[in-house]
Amino acid sequence: MVPFYSTMIDVIIPVYKPKKTLITLLDALQRQTKPAQNIILYNTEKALFEPFERQWKLRERYANVQIFHHTKEEFDHGGTRRLGVSKSDADVFVCMTDDAIPGDDTLLQTLYDGLMQREEVAVCYARQLPAPDCRQIERYTRSFNYPEGSRLKGQQDAKELGIKTYFCSNVCAAYKREIYDKLGGFAAHTIFNEDMIYAGNAVQQGYLIYYAADACVIHSHNYSMRQQFQRNFDLGISQAEHPEIFATLKSESEGAKLVVNTAEYLLKNGHPFEIVRLVFHSAAKLLGYKLGRQYRKLPRRLVCAFAMNKVYVRKYLI
Repeated sequence: MVPFYSTMIDVIIPVYKPKKTLITLLDALQRQTKPAQNIILYNTEKALFEPFERQWKLRERYANVQIFHHTKEEFDHGGTRRLGVSKSDADVFVCMTDDAIPGDDTLLQTLYDGLMQREEVAVCYARQLPAPDCRQIERYTRSFNYPEGSRLKGQQDAKELGIKTYFCSNVCAAYKREIYDKLGGFAAHTIFNEDMIYAGNAVQQGYLIYYAADACVIHSHNYSMRQQFQRNFDLGISQAEHPEIFATLKSESEGAKLVVNTAEYLLKNGHPFEIVRLVFHSAAKLLGYKLGRQYRKLPRRLVCAFAMNKVYVRKYLI
């Protein structure tokens, strides 16, 4: 029998250089059929946030919003979220990013239901749908990584799913606090990928990950080729730093499958010239990932130049 959990949920959102999208997100969270008890904003750089806070009168507008600050040097993908969780006393918490917009008013309820379906479910993550301005390549990538069908994943699925067994995204994901505490929480220091590191550890400890396709957020990026390279360089570093999670499950085959399927999608839907962009961006992603996996063999100045999260590199790697 699944143990009882609080009917309330806390939402934890790291914030940096907030835009109006954050207001859209906060307004949408106020309308949820399962309300958020607390919305914990953990902001990087107070001086960048204060004008936004004054403009939108956040503390007057939202009674359940709590705001905390730290510096850019203190930001860490895992550590900042750990701090956010430490401010919550809820049995269930949801991690989101400040640019993810709930697809409807039942997002939190659907995540909660997915999390509660079995005692062993440690985390339930949402489907990401493309924003209206999303490019065709990224639009297909969203459908590839976030398909229409929900799925429960455990260690028994590793042979079939490979690295996607551990796939999870803190763009929008709900966690059971009891299991989170047992597993030691998010990695205290990580350049990127704290969600998959946590999910991989959970699966290895016998827990399950649930992908809730009916829980939707609008979230996509139109990254430049340079940004793709840097993002995947950081991804490679994160995997190299956590061989206990990623050493046995390779990512390259899943990446190759994505490229082939995307090319077929572009041809089928009348975007053949986008294949040129696909080739160059895919090459940048692969090169970044490969170099990131081998970052220890690179000159320190190149590691810093290639990384997207340069503060982390300077603080922990060089």
